[in-house]
Amino acid sequence: MHPNALLDLATELLRQVLKFEAPADGVVSAFFRKHRALGPRERHALAETTYNVLRQRLLFQNLAQSGSGALERRLALLAWQGTESLRRGAIGPNEQQWLAEVQAIDRSTLPEKLRHNLPDWLATQLKNALGDEFWPLMEALSQPAPLDLRVNTLKAKREDVLATLVAAGVAAELMPYSPWGLRTQAKSSLHRMEIYTGGLVEVQDEGSQLLALLTGAKRGEMVVDFCAGAGGKTLALGAMMRNTGRLYAFDVSGHRLEALKPRLARSGLSNVYPAQIAHERDERVKRLAGKIDRVLVDAPCSGLGTLRRNPDLKWRQSPKAIEEMTVKQSAILAGAARLVKSGGRLVYSTCSVLPDENEAIAAAFTEAQRGDFRLVPAAEVLEAAKVENAAALVKDDYLRLWPHRHGTDGFFAAVWERR
Repeated sequence: MHPNALLDLATELLRQVLKFEAPADGVVSAFFRKHRALGPRERHALAETTYNVLRQRLLFQNLAQSGSGALERRLALLAWQGTESLRRGAIGPNEQQWLAEVQAIDRSTLPEKLRHNLPDWLATQLKNALGDEFWPLMEALSQPAPLDLRVNTLKAKREDVLATLVAAGVAAELMPYSPWGLRTQAKSSLHRMEIYTGGLVEVQDEGSQLLALLTGAKRGEMVVDFCAGAGGKTLALGAMMRNTGRLYAFDVSGHRLEALKPRLARSGLSNVYPAQIAHERDERVKRLAGKIDRVLVDAPCSGLGTLRRNPDLKWRQSPKAIEEMTVKQSAILAGAARLVKSGGRLVYSTCSVLPDENEAIAAAFTEAQRGDFRLVPAAEVLEAAKVENAAALVKDDYLRLWPHRHGTDGFFAAVWERR
């Protein structure tokens, strides 16, 4: 494709994404379905340019004020993630001069807001939570996330899958914490490899793998993934249970549960029972009250721990939305807790970095349920699961993961045991 045409497509895609009417990944996918003639390199350039704009939107919008023409075109030029020759081939002398002048600006001299690229309310909360670690987090969030894989231990050993990747020329390494995990940067080729199509691996962030480990799910137990979504943690739980017992995958979204079906078929699991529920007080839930060994509540949340992958979320969330979310989270946790039998385990988790969605919810539940549930130190549970250096993952008895500290998405989890 001619460079001018590709830059025009980048401009068009940014125009759609920056409306913030839908999640960016969905908009990008729909755009590619409309433009099926695009090759892998062209898709990569368009997608990564778009996500680069979303990560550094305030900075690029400020720099773009000095240019001319469509704003989205200037943003695409500033954030370009294709080859430099493509960018040069798409612009004339005036734009080349403008781009050189803008790129020469010392960004360390710019106002703080243009360097962290966060809305004010979110920057304030993260500064309060992290102090001196705020800027290391900003640096981590400005980088794309790697591709994390969970090896399906029903079908393969981690060392064998690693050897297969290396033999195929894919640079990969063992994860530092998850005993199932591998990490690679080779995103485009994986879905065509037999280890993926044959169900030997699933794409899953290391932090998400650790959430499944916190349940301690075992052979023959009854387990519930209460907010299963597309089932990444469901599949990990099923493997932990060695395809025995009964594993219920509950979610209010039938569409998300449908996405579990092909993954379930690849996994080889036969102990999973997906079920759509209306809410946390659904009759299907009530029938299981007091009967379940392990309940995982990966609650709906702001998703602000996933900004490396979903940078649009920081522009699509608001304090009011967070406040409404916490009410829902408390209700879901209380509803799910009714399932847990005496001696059973309850895990509450989010992919958020905000205390209001994490420690505040956990502390309120512990206080309200003091007679029925006791908080279990997360380090104790992780050590039992043979997670190395578990203490580095924990703060105040909770699992607390950060991109800049642990190389994972931002995750939180609390663990309780029913008395």
